[in-house]
Amino acid sequence: MIIDCNGTLIEEQQAVVSVYDHGFLYGMGLFETFRTYGGQAYLLDWHLERLLDGCASLGIRYTPDRAELERRFGALLGANGLRDAYFRLTVTAGVEALGLPGGDYEAPSDWIYMKALPAYDPIVFPESKALQRLSLRRNTPEGPVRLKSLHYMNNILAKHEMRAYPWATGAEGLFLDGAGDLCEGMVSNLFFVEGDRLLTPSVDTGLLPGITRRKVLALAEELQLEVREGRYGWERLVGAQEAFLTNSIQEIVPVTRLFDLDGTSYRLGTGEPGPLTERIQHGYRRETGRLFAERGNRVYE
Repeated sequence: MIIDCNGTLIEEQQAVVSVYDHGFLYGMGLFETFRTYGGQAYLLDWHLERLLDGCASLGIRYTPDRAELERRFGALLGANGLRDAYFRLTVTAGVEALGLPGGDYEAPSDWIYMKALPAYDPIVFPESKALQRLSLRRNTPEGPVRLKSLHYMNNILAKHEMRAYPWATGAEGLFLDGAGDLCEGMVSNLFFVEGDRLLTPSVDTGLLPGITRRKVLALAEELQLEVREGRYGWERLVGAQEAFLTNSIQEIVPVTRLFDLDGTSYRLGTGEPGPLTERIQHGYRRETGRLFAERGNRVYE
């Protein structure tokens, strides 16, 4: 696979990071994951907004040119012979002296990785998933809001915990926060339905404010759905009519089953994706389908 290092295309085997890069030494770096539709990076402005806000809070002087980034994405697709792909844009603090920095990081590095996506059929929605409650709690963010940082130990420990639940093969692990309230999945944000209301944990639980989460909140407003962000216990989710997860690569994934720590299983609603989930999916796929249509592909209607 070809990757992009600071604007230069290289074979992945040639990619190296200095042992003095503070991304390596101290985890000082951020990343964004997104995908393309018809060769176009979806919600790129929002991804860059979050990335640049995070860099500013860490003192990383990263000032990319949006048009140049899009050119680099296209060049990387071409170099790897792909029309669309999963992308990861990573920014590291750059090389500094050993020890904590006395000022801002003036010379960061950026890396663009990619990998192939499964074939996209705009009519077929993602298969539903189960959610496994985790005993490990979501750690408190290092700053006011969780950043999509290179420090991912909490998520990796959660992935290790999932091995203890043989009944939950293929499930997503669900974090509660330190107070025992619903927070987020290992790589996703959570929404669930009570009556005709769409509920989602609030940012003060320590969740990562996901880009697809933000898009769903915007779609819900367009569809004139009542949405509440707040603190909710596990029991509220168990009693929900429907639920779904959001993530920039998997998009909107229905949740039809929950597992407790002892393996107790709960079916949500009818055990099939619910009507409100399907409305949100439809709105999301309608927009991404238009990107395909602009490149001469079939649009979802």
